[in-house]
Amino acid sequence: MRVLRLVHGDPRAAVELAARLTDRQTVGLDPLPAEPVDLAPEILRAHRREVRALPDDTRLLLLLAAADQYPVATHAFLRAVAAARLDTRPLEAAEAAGIAYATAGGVGFRDAWTRIAAYETAVPADRRDAHRLLARVLHGPAETPRRSWHRSAGALGPSGRLAAELTAAAAQARAADDPALSGALAERAAALCTDPREQSRRHAEAAADAWHSGDGDRSRALAARTDADALTGLLALRTGHAGEAFDALLAGATRAAQTQDAGGADAAAARVLARAAEPAAPVGHLLARAAEAAVYTGDLRRCREAAILARQSGIDPPGVLGAMAAAVDGRYEDARDLLEATAGRCGPGGDPTLLVHAGIAALMLGDHTRAATATVRAAAAARARGVTPAVSQALEFRAYADFWTGRPRAAEAAALDALRQAYATGQDNGACHLQAALAMFAALTGEAELCRERAAAARSYAVAHGLGLPAALAQWALAFLDLGFGRYDAAATRLRALANSGPGHGHRAIRHLATPHYVEAAARTGDTRIARAAHADYDRWARAVDSPDDLALSARCRALLTPGEDSLAHYRTALDLHADGTRAFERARTELLFGSALRRLRRRTEARDRLHSALEAFESFDAPHCVEGARAELRALGAPAASTRAGERPTTHLTAQQLLVARLAADGATNREIAARLALSPRTIDHHLRGVFTRLGIRSRIELVRLLAEGD
Repeated sequence: MRVLRLVHGDPRAAVELAARLTDRQTVGLDPLPAEPVDLAPEILRAHRREVRALPDDTRLLLLLAAADQYPVATHAFLRAVAAARLDTRPLEAAEAAGIAYATAGGVGFRDAWTRIAAYETAVPADRRDAHRLLARVLHGPAETPRRSWHRSAGALGPSGRLAAELTAAAAQARAADDPALSGALAERAAALCTDPREQSRRHAEAAADAWHSGDGDRSRALAARTDADALTGLLALRTGHAGEAFDALLAGATRAAQTQDAGGADAAAARVLARAAEPAAPVGHLLARAAEAAVYTGDLRRCREAAILARQSGIDPPGVLGAMAAAVDGRYEDARDLLEATAGRCGPGGDPTLLVHAGIAALMLGDHTRAATATVRAAAAARARGVTPAVSQALEFRAYADFWTGRPRAAEAAALDALRQAYATGQDNGACHLQAALAMFAALTGEAELCRERAAAARSYAVAHGLGLPAALAQWALAFLDLGFGRYDAAATRLRALANSGPGHGHRAIRHLATPHYVEAAARTGDTRIARAAHADYDRWARAVDSPDDLALSARCRALLTPGEDSLAHYRTALDLHADGTRAFERARTELLFGSALRRLRRRTEARDRLHSALEAFESFDAPHCVEGARAELRALGAPAASTRAGERPTTHLTAQQLLVARLAADGATNREIAARLALSPRTIDHHLRGVFTRLGIRSRIELVRLLAEGD
């Protein structure tokens, strides 16, 4: 996706570029080439020949149009033509050649390569004249950044005065939430600087702007020209080793705190990354990012380092940083208070990073409704501010909130959307996290092959990049899959391993997610010694945060660890608590376990009611293996276990991913094309389609097209 975007969507150029990439570029360790002009020389040579064949006055108009459009769109072509009293009739030659055409706003080019060729075939003096003419017709405060761009493009060489003007124009564009424009201006300012330190600062700002606009490859290329730890840390956080990201972000925060007045590259980058003017905001932003790195690695003890630095800088530890440091020390009540304060900052229109942290805090508190609100607002704020990468990060955590509040299709759709955005913007670490989340969703819906493929992809990448969170989440997904299919020994072994800590092994946040299921698996195998200790810690956390869902799951654990009739009171307590919570899937599992216990104690009427309720919930979640478990219990009870979903459209039985695959296949996409779009293997797509055909009772793609058309 990134290669195709870099070559303006041209498949021919994409093939040519892919063949010229280094091994490190191919696997994402190095950024892609920054200049599209150097990517497809054969294609450009052919376009240049076409342009050179045109009359001189036609080429002049095309040059003016090209200078007006790229890399900064200024929409001043018609005004420039009028100011210079140029005749536009020569454009007819370009139209006749199929190179360009007249539009209401000026000139449209056949493709991006033609526009580049029209600019490059002109001699430098003509290019400078074109930019000066465009600068002359741009007026008013709102057009200042674009006027400055053309003034700088018309310069003969380095100029401190123009560099200062461009820096001010970049700040204006940044304030208007146009990071693509501010990045182009800052990069041009760096080119015109004569002072190496100033040049480094401008490159740092341009790199931060490129990151905000979603161009991760350009950001990495520009960051390589600076010594800014802030940029190194941010890029490593989203594309590199999470442990190295933490070190660099902490170092960047330290340098930014020390050099705010001196205006070093770290302070300059931090200000742009934070998108705020307050002196403490850049340092706080970098510390918040360091907290994210600590979350990704699973080494939450390092949060203490960042919290100490925050206090030394005279600011409160931002985001969930202080809460995680308190949780690591076992101060759960303090952690709860800090999480509550963070989760409460989820009002509309806030800073996207702070809103993401509010969502994370709410998830840790078990408040999934507030987490959904915060993450939705984070994505909206990121779009409004032009901070493209933050959109997929917000969706990473929104997917959890959607799932646990009973919207599995919305959760899977959000995660798939975020996965595409993460890959497109060069956020491979975020993509790894999303692969693990999708493995979790597949485990909950019983899609075994998909779960294993997603988990394997996430885990292999996570271990290499020090990402404890997705590694542990992938392990939990496989364990839950084992649990759902009755492989209790395997599930207990995997879940017990999650009690460890460190990258690639376990994660404290996933420990709380896994404990209720570990207790269930351990109770099934009869080996509950370690499970009892795990439950004791989980219960202490649940009581501290006072989350109905966590308290319900703790009560369910207590029921599983209590023999005979005495367990029933704990199950009833769990269901009473679930009534005030939002985790519908876990409530259904509690009803299934309660119904099974009632059946074994010969409480037939109540057992039947609980099992039917669980069956209905599992069907709504499209979890056929769980449905079969509930039906097996009902059959053992001697009760009918018919489906509760008679009369629904057949497509309602498909998961979100199955429905997406089905629609793509019905539109004519091949298995390989669908696999490339969804970041899966063709074999898994074939497995999905076979599952779709089985669930819909059809045998061919022709029947699939007809059925989907009828459903619409």
